[in-house]
Amino acid sequence: MSGKPRATSHLLAGASSGFASAIVLQPFDLMKTRLQQVDGRSTGMGFGRLLGIARGITDAHGWRGLWRGTNATLLRNVPGVAVYFYALQTIRTQMTKMPHFAAAPSVLQVSGTTVLPKLSREGDLIAGAVARVSLGVLLNPFTVIKARFESDLYNYKTMREAFTGIVRQQGIRGLLSGWTPSAMRDAPYAGIFLLFYEQIKDKFERVMITAHREPSPGLIHSVSAATAAGVASCITHPFDVVKTKMQIRPERYTSMTKTIFIVLKEKTFFNGLGLRMSRKVLSSAITWTVYEGTLLLLRERRR
Repeated sequence: MSGKPRATSHLLAGASSGFASAIVLQPFDLMKTRLQQVDGRSTGMGFGRLLGIARGITDAHGWRGLWRGTNATLLRNVPGVAVYFYALQTIRTQMTKMPHFAAAPSVLQVSGTTVLPKLSREGDLIAGAVARVSLGVLLNPFTVIKARFESDLYNYKTMREAFTGIVRQQGIRGLLSGWTPSAMRDAPYAGIFLLFYEQIKDKFERVMITAHREPSPGLIHSVSAATAAGVASCITHPFDVVKTKMQIRPERYTSMTKTIFIVLKEKTFFNGLGLRMSRKVLSSAITWTVYEGTLLLLRERRR
């Protein structure tokens, strides 16, 4: 039987990886949002500052408070990551048929550590960006609700209350708050991530083969994803700050241009960078290791 993964395999693997990363890493998102909601220049994100934020949350809500917003994150990540991976691999598969985007002969075509299609560098960059932005507008309402749950500026008790509250105050447009900076963050992030991930993964496997060592899929996927996420996070973080401010303070940050000017004046473009990078590095390592590992497992079962 063919080892080519089916559509259901991508959806299952994507949903599993989205669930795992959301549950484990929600506290990072929560504290990042709290850092970014503050007006004026940040005093830094040293351990003492983060400990103070965590202590304030636990004093008010107990340890469970660090997972505030998890339901919104799950509703966004589980189906979102599943559909993203399915869309990404559909796009990549179609692009392999285009000579300009097909992987060069020097790329490792047959691999024991992945079942994903191979593209050129330009192909990976474009495929990642297109897949992520196409899905972004559909997920934006959950992103807005997630950001507001994580902020301490709102006292929503349920997802329904948050949804109706946003629509009542801002109309349907409120559910699309921050979509433009989100797209300007996600398109380069996804493209840069996929480009670095595939390049590092291929070179890592070659090094292990040259050293006469059995390539370890888990190690290759986690190291490649973590490194790629660190690079992409640094490059795209300013738009993450703009996006968060527009979603949780729409009365002050009424447009992307105005928000950028305010953030430039207050020098807060890199608020929460350390937390976001830590979260993205860990999330990507978990997500892509679970995703690719699940695909490999399903391939072996089908065989």
